[in-house]
Amino acid sequence: MTEQIVCADIGGTNARFALAELSDNGSVQSLTSPLTLPVKNYPSLQSAWETFAEHIGKPLPKKAGLALPCPIQGDILRMANSPWVIIPKNLPRELGISSFRLINDFEAIAYATNALETSCLPHLCGPDHDLPDEGTIIVIGPGTGLGTASILRRNGKSFISGAEGGHIAFPPLDMFEDQLLQTLRSVHGRVSVERIISGPGIIPIHALICKNKNLPEQIMTDKELWTQALSGSSEETIEAMDRFCMMLGGFSGDMALAHGASGVVIAGGLGKRLESVLPHSSFAKRFSEKGRFESLMKTVPVKMISYPEPGLFGAATALGLQLQAIS
Repeated sequence: MTEQIVCADIGGTNARFALAELSDNGSVQSLTSPLTLPVKNYPSLQSAWETFAEHIGKPLPKKAGLALPCPIQGDILRMANSPWVIIPKNLPRELGISSFRLINDFEAIAYATNALETSCLPHLCGPDHDLPDEGTIIVIGPGTGLGTASILRRNGKSFISGAEGGHIAFPPLDMFEDQLLQTLRSVHGRVSVERIISGPGIIPIHALICKNKNLPEQIMTDKELWTQALSGSSEETIEAMDRFCMMLGGFSGDMALAHGASGVVIAGGLGKRLESVLPHSSFAKRFSEKGRFESLMKTVPVKMISYPEPGLFGAATALGLQLQAIS
């Protein structure tokens, strides 16, 4: 017998909602097609939730798994790339639910990574074998921001933890990146990795490439720049995209090294768009270029997620495990 729940994946740009069917053991059997709502069009989670309820056309289930782009700590949750503020104790009244689980958005991706079939995790670089059954797996995803999470597998059990690795300081590794850091420091003061390795990060990368070539600055949105880069219609945007992939590789390798990881997974909205690009980019080279540990880094398998809505799947999985634990 299955149980239906609501799952939501709240990002800085979009909020996605779906219904999930949970099996008796708490695993996700199916997801409905998601409803995607632009966060900027709704003043709160409650208003978006009500729109989803209208879309479904019937009372929503009373249990929900919610993935949020912030640490799940304290009485008030504020999201770095979204104006929404969430007070967990008010959710039963605001959303009409009786039980729920809140997790970090990349914690949700980690739950999905841990539960999805290996066919949903295509190879990116390193040795082409499955993620290890023992050890630490790091999940990284560029999108509106830059999310990180980890999976610790020990003795047949998995322990999943969200993190805020995207907010560590940006480490330049060559003259171009030195220039990029100086430019952004004049604007932001402290420059986090997320300022560069995220969707909007292509804007300053592209601007610096144009400046160094004595080309006039082209004012475009990050969406326009990514569209040009992925279509191959502009030399400078292609160069910016490869530089982005290179820096994503460097950051991913740093995170793997810092955690002693034996596997890495690249996810996120932008990671999904770059699925066909990353294997042929400078990602792998920068990932393994870790000085005395280069040979070790070349033994780490790096995967991507090829699944339509891993955040929703992971939020539902996390709630399913919680319900199973208390049943």
